[in-house]
Amino acid sequence: MPGDSASAGCRADAASPATDAIGRMLSRRFKAYGADWKRSAFQLATTAIPFVGLLVAIAAVWRSSYALVLLLAIPAAGLLVRLFIIQHDCGHGSFFRSRAANDALGRILSVLTLTPYGHWRKGHAIHHASSGNLDRRGRGDVEILTVAEYEALSPLRQLGYRLYRNPFVMVLLGAPINFIVLQRIPRGMSFRDRDARASMLSLDLALIAVFGLAMATVGVATVLATYLPVMIIASWVGNWLFYVQHQFDDTYWQRDGDWDFHTAALHGSSYFELPPVLQWFSGNIGLHHVHHLCSRVPNYRLQACVDSAPELRRIAKRISLRDSLACWKLSLWDEERRTMVRFGDLRPRAA
Repeated sequence: MPGDSASAGCRADAASPATDAIGRMLSRRFKAYGADWKRSAFQLATTAIPFVGLLVAIAAVWRSSYALVLLLAIPAAGLLVRLFIIQHDCGHGSFFRSRAANDALGRILSVLTLTPYGHWRKGHAIHHASSGNLDRRGRGDVEILTVAEYEALSPLRQLGYRLYRNPFVMVLLGAPINFIVLQRIPRGMSFRDRDARASMLSLDLALIAVFGLAMATVGVATVLATYLPVMIIASWVGNWLFYVQHQFDDTYWQRDGDWDFHTAALHGSSYFELPPVLQWFSGNIGLHHVHHLCSRVPNYRLQACVDSAPELRRIAKRISLRDSLACWKLSLWDEERRTMVRFGDLRPRAA
């Protein structure tokens, strides 16, 4: 599993006041890396324009070669992920210095990402304020149970949790269903929250207007054949990125009384080292430890923060592409051993 050689040391450091002090110092330092409207505008243009161009190309060729559609859908999906990161930055108020500009762009991009801006912004802010807190799970997180909680479940509910944590269910099926279907329907907490409900329903109306006009212009089949493969691939990539950001062996989880924001950012958020081209398409979101320390840093300045902070080299949890595959085997948090474990690791305990 990733980080086995250093996991014990990382878990020991997680309780150290020195880690909290370093986190506070870096959080203050990174506030200087704010938005630059010229760089923001350039990033938006170099992402949105080729994205629209690829959609036009896909719409033009889908009747003659669907293999070419799937080939073009891959970079288009990468650009859609990058647009989602820009929307994500707008939600943090970090893409522009103006809140009005952030909110306006975030709502426009939500039509492309199918993600209700206001609802997602609120849930994600809660995620940042409580990441790694065992007593504040359930909003903006990948659901995780402790070993004790899992063992207390009935066999049927254990099966349900196993299916949920299975990457084929969570990613291949769950991610597209969530983006395309579930985010259209206020339910549970989002149904009871008036602002969340309004955010979701207003986006639904915008989607009907925008995609309805597109279907009336070029045809229903053309729109579906063009946008669905792009959206599905982008949802797979986005779900994979979000999972790896916090789900690794020696991540950070504490009960409320012992939880610390800065320690959670440094030890509970990964440094997902991607090849340069993938880092570009993912909007540097793999530098997640920096993002959690200071969410007001726009994505295009995260690398500069890393380069300015040699302290991060010994603290940050580095995960490679290969390591990320092993992370999918981890499904439960063991409070006694302070590590994530696999379902298979429970067998000796049960015996």
